[in-house]
Amino acid sequence: MYLYQPSSGYAYNSDSIFLYDFIATFKPKGKLLDVGCGVGIISLLLTRDFDTKTSIIDKQEIMLKYAKHNYGLNNLEVNVIWEDFLNFNENEKFDYVVSNPPFYDQNVIQSQNEHLNIARYAQHLPIDSFIAKVKKILKPRGRFIFCYDAKQVDKLLYTLINYKINPEQIRFVHSKIDRDSKLVMISARINSKSMMKVLPPLIVFDEKNNYNSEAKKAFEQAKTNSIKGDY
Repeated sequence: MYLYQPSSGYAYNSDSIFLYDFIATFKPKGKLLDVGCGVGIISLLLTRDFDTKTSIIDKQEIMLKYAKHNYGLNNLEVNVIWEDFLNFNENEKFDYVVSNPPFYDQNVIQSQNEHLNIARYAQHLPIDSFIAKVKKILKPRGRFIFCYDAKQVDKLLYTLINYKINPEQIRFVHSKIDRDSKLVMISARINSKSMMKVLPPLIVFDEKNNYNSEAKKAFEQAKTNSIKGDY
C-alpha cells in the first residue's frame, strides 16, 4: 500500500502502525470515524482489511488532501470531513471512533511549524472535550480505540469512566523492556460493565536494537510504502 505524505513537517510514525495493529484485533465493522486522521494511515489500513464505512475528519485542509489522495490511490472509498472535531455534527453516530490525537503537553517547547503544532500538542484537542465529544457520537455499545501519552493514563481513565465509556483493554508500549512506557493504547466501550484487562506490554526493540517479532509483524501486516511529496 502506497501513501503520500509531506516532504517536511508532519509524518506518521510507528505509533500509528501499532495502533492500527491493536484496533485490528477487534475486527472493526460498520461505521468508523478516524479523528485527526492526518494523511489517513490508520483508517486507510482498517478500511483495506475490514468491512467498514469510513469517515475521516481533520481541521487541517492540507492533511485531508493527502488522505483523500491516498484513499484514491489505493482504490478505497471514504467520506472526508474538513472540520474541527469539537464542532462535528452530533446527530451522526458511529460503531467505532479511532484516533491518534495530539497529546504532547502544551507547556513544553512547541514546534513553530503550524501543521506540526496542531498534530502534536494537546491544547488543540483537550482530553475532556475530546472524550465528551466521542461520547455523543458513539452508538450504544460503540467502541473508542485510541493511543495517548502513557504519563497521562490516570487522567484518561478517569475521564473515560466519568463519561461512561468504560476502558475494557489497555496496553502499554515500551521502546525496550527496561525503558519507561511513552505510549498507551486503550479500547473503551459505551455502557460496558466489563472489568479492564491490562494486556502484556508491547516491547518494540530487543537489546540489539532490532525490532522484536511482534513489532516486526505489525509492520509486515501494514505493508505500507511512504512517498514524500508536496501539494
